[in-house]
Amino acid sequence: MTSLGMKDEFAARVRVASASGSLLKAQAAQAISGIGYDNLRLEIDTLNATCWCFMQPVDKPSYTHELMHDISRMQTAITRTFAELPEPAVAPFSWFVMASAVPGIYNLGGDLGHFAQRIRSGDLDAMRRYGHVAVKAIHRNAVAFDSPIVTMALVQGDALGGGFEHALSFDLIIAERSAKMGLPEILFNMFPGMGAYSFLSRRMDRKSAEALILSGRVHTAEELHEMGVVDVLAEDGQGQQAAVEYISRHNRKHNAHHAVYRARRRVNPVTLDELIDVVDIWAEAALNLTEADLRKMDRLCAAQNRRLAGLQSEVPILVAAE
Repeated sequence: MTSLGMKDEFAARVRVASASGSLLKAQAAQAISGIGYDNLRLEIDTLNATCWCFMQPVDKPSYTHELMHDISRMQTAITRTFAELPEPAVAPFSWFVMASAVPGIYNLGGDLGHFAQRIRSGDLDAMRRYGHVAVKAIHRNAVAFDSPIVTMALVQGDALGGGFEHALSFDLIIAERSAKMGLPEILFNMFPGMGAYSFLSRRMDRKSAEALILSGRVHTAEELHEMGVVDVLAEDGQGQQAAVEYISRHNRKHNAHHAVYRARRRVNPVTLDELIDVVDIWAEAALNLTEADLRKMDRLCAAQNRRLAGLQSEVPILVAAE
């Protein structure tokens, strides 16, 4: 065979291998996104090695049982699919971005109405069950679904309470400058029990983490960027583009980035046992709330509901003002 013929044959084999790899990537992506989710929208861009996951709850943008169920199903599908890949080169993505499809809201946190009902009935087991489901999902985020993926939260609106805790569980937080994040639980005599202490105390010193938790203040992303909590600060309306640019800029060094975050988890791990133990402390503390505390919880829940009604009618109502 001539030298030219050998080159043509090699090029043909490369094209066949590339087509086969593209097909395997597409099949892996379908195994994850094709399950069908009521409360999530997945867009897997195999060309740019990115999975975009947008929360779009059927009900309110809080951590309802339904949203947590869909998140758990998605996480399990990612872990299983990556474990079954014939080789790393056919992974459907290397970067995972969690965002929200709800304008102005990343997530408003725990289901306060559900909490108030269970606390009033003294149902400690129900509070624990809710918290255990939540932190198991948060822990899967924190270990990047046991897959060779770099994860990030893209915050383009309010991330309050459990919504903030959820964002903290990813490798990176990208947030638009005026996005608001905070832990309002102290307003009704509680503390955030689903990861806030664990993750904040690993992003800042203990004193600062406790001060942030006990203040109840809602901070802008700009303030949290100065504290070292937010990793990448984007201009308003440019959050998704900032994520695209970050991935594009670092994609060739994904191996190093992934290894660094694996090392972080080894050196300073957040274990599932730790998260569950804190949830149990949270659930026990919740049953100590007085009726006066619960009425404050009710008012915050009502403020969130008015905010949602305001969004539907395009009338802005700020939860932080309540």
